[in-house]
Amino acid sequence: MEKTVSYVFEPRDVISVPVAGSTERFPVNNIYCVGRNYADHAIEMGFDPDREAPFFFMKPAYAVLSDDAEMKYPAHSSDVHHEVELVVALHHGGTNISVDEAMSLVYAYGVGVDMTRRDLQAEAKEKSRPWEAGKTFLHAAPCAALHKLSEVGQLNEAVITLRINGETRQAGDVNQMIWKVPEIISRLSELFVLQPGDMIYTGTPAGVGPVLPGDQITAHIARLSELSFKVSSS
Repeated sequence: MEKTVSYVFEPRDVISVPVAGSTERFPVNNIYCVGRNYADHAIEMGFDPDREAPFFFMKPAYAVLSDDAEMKYPAHSSDVHHEVELVVALHHGGTNISVDEAMSLVYAYGVGVDMTRRDLQAEAKEKSRPWEAGKTFLHAAPCAALHKLSEVGQLNEAVITLRINGETRQAGDVNQMIWKVPEIISRLSELFVLQPGDMIYTGTPAGVGPVLPGDQITAHIARLSELSFKVSSS
């Protein structure tokens, strides 16, 4: 006989992202982010862009913000920055995945923005502490509707931009990534057990900078749905 599970409190709803051209939604599991994966961004942040092993940090699923929603300006910060990124969504998982096998895990691509409390991140760096306070908060990972890999093909080249109130602040191409998507997946799978529903924010080009309440953010990657959201007061 099947047992009825009784929870201490009602489990939260599944956090998900829409899939372009479909009524289906992509359920979000873990969010992995790649640090300093574009040489020009590494330089603007004061680091050597040499191709060293990639490093990662994470955001919770609740950080996801849907397109056309409002991002609440987070508390305890006066210097929140935008970082436009190509998002990779996985529908298969595993460990120790080879570079050649890595793309078989990919379900879709999307346009995302890694929102960062730069002042808190800088303080953490200075004190050699973890980055969670700078990178993890409500609405810290906006993401547009996902486009299936089977429909758009591999995005080895694609213009990536971010505009604030119509003014271009970031512009580059995903072909400028130091570590390419298959390499990122392979390395992540050596460190973590990748699972269906995982999303990977793959790094940002140069031009990161502050946002303010009232700003309209528009992020774009060629062949994918545009991401647009407004920053509101906390």
